Amino acid sequence: MEKKDLRIVFMGTPEFAVDSLKLLVENGYNVVAVVTQPDKPVGRHGSVLRASAVKEYALEHGLPVLQPVKMKDPEFIEQLRSYNADLQVVVAFRMLPEVVWDMPRFGTFNVHAALLPQYRGAAPINWAVINGETKTGVTTFFLDHDIDTGRIIMQREFPIPDDADVEYVYDGLMELGAGICQDTVDLVISNDGNVPSQPQREDIELKAAPKIFKETCQIDWNNNAKRIYDFVRGLSPYPGTWTTLASNSETEKTDASVMKIFKTAKTGTSCAGVEPGTLKTESNHLLVATNDEWLDIVELQAAGKKRMAARDFLNGFKHIADMHMK
Repeated sequence: MEKKDLRIVFMGTPEFAVDSLKLLVENGYNVVAVVTQPDKPVGRHGSVLRASAVKEYALEHGLPVLQPVKMKDPEFIEQLRSYNADLQVVVAFRMLPEVVWDMPRFGTFNVHAALLPQYRGAAPINWAVINGETKTGVTTFFLDHDIDTGRIIMQREFPIPDDADVEYVYDGLMELGAGICQDTVDLVISNDGNVPSQPQREDIELKAAPKIFKETCQIDWNNNAKRIYDFVRGLSPYPGTWTTLASNSETEKTDASVMKIFKTAKTGTSCAGVEPGTLKTESNHLLVATNDEWLDIVELQAAGKKRMAARDFLNGFKHIADMHMK
């Protein structure tokens, strides 16, 4: 089979998926249509619609774009079927019904940003960093009835340095994911659609990767410093962890204010006997007590302010000794 003979429908929405689509298009694969999310309302009144990164790329390159609100919509199903795809490629999209993923004769494969079966779910990159993993990777697998459980085609590993945040890992996996996407398509072509694959292991302890919500991002200072350090890395720069800065005085009338924390550093200095959340300053460093050692707050964003270095925050905030984090 030649490249031109394999009709591909690509499905994806965010920037993460663009690299994969770009590699297929620029290397001459026969991408016949693109499916992405509907344009998203933005602005104060939601009066402006913003196209997805995938849609923008697709339109720039003259590719037909489908944007179903519901994946089971009969009109969409008919449109999709009209492209007569041999293969569907999914990168950072949404859960598909069987009527969609089972449509092409060679099936539908997904590029997942983790080493399956670990980190099934919506936020695999975040949770790998949050959990202090030293490596993650990308997996291609055939879609099946249950989310992220299909037969594995290929996997590639990616090391996570101890000081890396989720942005670093995201960028690395985006590039690695594009490469494994192309290689998986090549495997489909070279095997005339009869791609070797392996079932996922179910006999090991599995770590999940559920969707991230605002409540997920609140720091619990009762955890140890390493756990908090990894938690901050795993949510930085977006959406960012948060805590509240409150007065130590019981008679203080002011409300606690929300503060985002983007970067911390481990000190190795014990804070035994100090209540978690207690603050102190030391040589222009803002330190907060955890359940085992002081954690150095390096970058933060106070309510109504821009992201800044903690030392700059301290220059304009003289009463930090009277406050605590909770």
